Amino acid sequence: MSEQRILTGPDYRITVLTDRLIRLEFQKEGRFEDRTTRTVVNRDIAAFGADPVISAVNPENGALVVETEELKLEYDKKPFSSKGLSITLKETGEVWHYSIVYGNSDKNYLGTARTLDLTDGFAELDPGLFGLHGYAVLDDSKSAVCEDGEYFNLAYDRKDLYFFGYGKDFYAGLKAFYTLCGKTPMIPRYALGNWWSRYRRYTEESYTELLDNFEKEQIPLSVAVIDMDWHLTNVDPKYGTGWTGYTWDEECFPDYRRFLSELKRRKLAPTLNLHPADGIRAYEAMYEKAAKRLGMDPEKGEPIEFDMSDKKYREAYFEDALHPYEDEGVAFWWIDWQQGTGDEGAVDPLFLLNHYHYVDMEKRGKRPMIFSRYAGPGSHRYPVGFSGDTRSTWRSLAYQPFFTATASNIGYGWWSHDIGGHMLGDKDNERLIRWIQFGVFSPVMRLHSSNSLFFNKEPWTVTEPYHGVMAEFMRLRHRLIPYLYTESRFAHTDDVPLIQPLYYRYPDEKVAYETGNEYIFGRSLIVCAITAPEDKELQMASVDAFIPEGRWYDIFTGMIYEGKGRKRKLYRTIDSIPVLLKAGGIVPESVEDTTNGTDNPSSLRILYGAGESGEYTLYEDDGISMDYCSGKYVTTRLSVNWNKDACEFAVDAAQGETALVPGTRDYELDLYGVCPEEGFDAFGADFSYDKDRCVLKVKLRGVNTLTGAVLRLKGLKLTGNAKRDRLIELLNRAWTVNDYKERIFWAFEEAEDEERFLCRLSGLEVPETLKDAVREIFE
Repeated sequence: MSEQRILTGPDYRITVLTDRLIRLEFQKEGRFEDRTTRTVVNRDIAAFGADPVISAVNPENGALVVETEELKLEYDKKPFSSKGLSITLKETGEVWHYSIVYGNSDKNYLGTARTLDLTDGFAELDPGLFGLHGYAVLDDSKSAVCEDGEYFNLAYDRKDLYFFGYGKDFYAGLKAFYTLCGKTPMIPRYALGNWWSRYRRYTEESYTELLDNFEKEQIPLSVAVIDMDWHLTNVDPKYGTGWTGYTWDEECFPDYRRFLSELKRRKLAPTLNLHPADGIRAYEAMYEKAAKRLGMDPEKGEPIEFDMSDKKYREAYFEDALHPYEDEGVAFWWIDWQQGTGDEGAVDPLFLLNHYHYVDMEKRGKRPMIFSRYAGPGSHRYPVGFSGDTRSTWRSLAYQPFFTATASNIGYGWWSHDIGGHMLGDKDNERLIRWIQFGVFSPVMRLHSSNSLFFNKEPWTVTEPYHGVMAEFMRLRHRLIPYLYTESRFAHTDDVPLIQPLYYRYPDEKVAYETGNEYIFGRSLIVCAITAPEDKELQMASVDAFIPEGRWYDIFTGMIYEGKGRKRKLYRTIDSIPVLLKAGGIVPESVEDTTNGTDNPSSLRILYGAGESGEYTLYEDDGISMDYCSGKYVTTRLSVNWNKDACEFAVDAAQGETALVPGTRDYELDLYGVCPEEGFDAFGADFSYDKDRCVLKVKLRGVNTLTGAVLRLKGLKLTGNAKRDRLIELLNRAWTVNDYKERIFWAFEEAEDEERFLCRLSGLEVPETLKDAVREIFE
């Protein structure tokens, strides 16, 4: 019975939500909270699953002991103290003691932060749900509570803690968190393409010219960001500054409706920047209407003060200031709140902005999305996150992969960074490219920079070879949308963020906790972001990476790794980073990559790691509405059955609302790590072989969505790296002493086997970095 999960005294309440999640409340007057808070939205105990096995006894000393299969709680029924409240993890024997001095999450793996504004690398992070000792505590004691849709802080003190004792079972811990605090919503499909953003006083003409240039470059976009200069900024000083604004600047946009229509024609979702702190002032176009709504005399010209805790203000804010622009084409709003957490006793305005913006869109049947800073645990319910104005330095870049993956420890999966950095720093095209490569393999790919004449990220302003690499990676981002969107659906339904720390999947590998630049990217890929300059001799940069057990393929170079479960440096030229696909892994890509928009594609490329069977279910819907909630979506199961020298690729008949996708599709299956033997047979299908990357490409044309198709291949064999060719390529590229190259090459040529070559290599008097790059090919 669920009531057995709640143990109550005159001033305490213990609620066993799962066998590893316990709520701990203490309030001296027995005022326990059953309303939702800004963090916790689910009070339905039954939602956490079957009742855990609980035994509760009261020993002679009067203490309370509560045991589940995983935890043992001991409590003296007094105000919480380190001596009087503890929980033991039965599996490991680790013991948590309540502590008001040192916090409740000893050696925590961390969560995320409100913003990276002005940082140059490291930022202090709030605690997450997991820690070295297998536990962490989520403190909801001071959260605002919600009643009838309004949030307010309580006038009395209370303790309200959630003990997460999930050890190394990170996925189970996340599922419990999302049950408690709400699921991650589905974001619109357009959010997953390339965003163009720059703090600049654009005009209709200059922005249109910008988009024309992207089209000439054949670089696709999906979101058009217009920073604060869309509205009036040069205002009469009697009104204050022009930082806040809601009236289009007609000098820049003489016909904003025409401008928004043009963005729609180009298949772009527009978003406008808001700094809402100064309210609605008398010069705004909607001031009179908003003032009358609030019972103010417009003739007096008094400002309508910002107050998101006031329902009437919110009505004026949304219905008079924002809705008309949304009706004319604005897709969502960039909420650029930078004024702190509000007055003492007030609810954090940032949280209120995020929450009410999201609710406003949702109640009008739009798939909600905002773009705003993080406002504490529970903020995952309001994607997408704006990480703020970072410095353009290598330190900032190096921190972002760790920061992004670690945010999953508090369920926050949709960070968007200023790719390339926002301000200061220096010009460095190599760093820009490495940042873009990370951006392509991050939740949201958004270029942005300050209003400096010399801070340019437009691709056509970037010199070669960086220009070509930048363009290709931005095209790749759009090719990845079928995978990204399916993974966003998986995050929503199965509570698994797109980006995760490596230790989620490899919890028993110590090194998985030490690779800050390496992370899981969906169910099929591991990404190793390069965040440091290249070695000038090698003409390559490197990243410390952990290659798990098994057979792995780099999707760019085709490099094959037989994982040994250890850490090593991986070396790459400027045109790629290590992105690893495991044997049996499947990644669906779009073939179309040069035009704007994020429509469901007519052609798909399927990346597959040979050597094991695998399957993947592609998810698609209309991308913008809430219809998916009522079952209006399509799934297509893709599978590869591997059998020694043959394989079978199957596209199953699509299930669901098939009118949402093309009636027929072309498929290309890219098999990594194979070589067609003599007698290879594709049974009539067109194919080609990329010898350098060991990738076989086979076409399957005109597949009927309603029936599916099967492609059979035989005469295949798994292959290894062309090590001699890769060695020559590496040595040719290196800007180093030719004698070093000769020594290494002839040591290889004359060695009886690879083991003897590596032994001889260790003794050669050549640079250690060069030796290490060579070892990557042979180990």
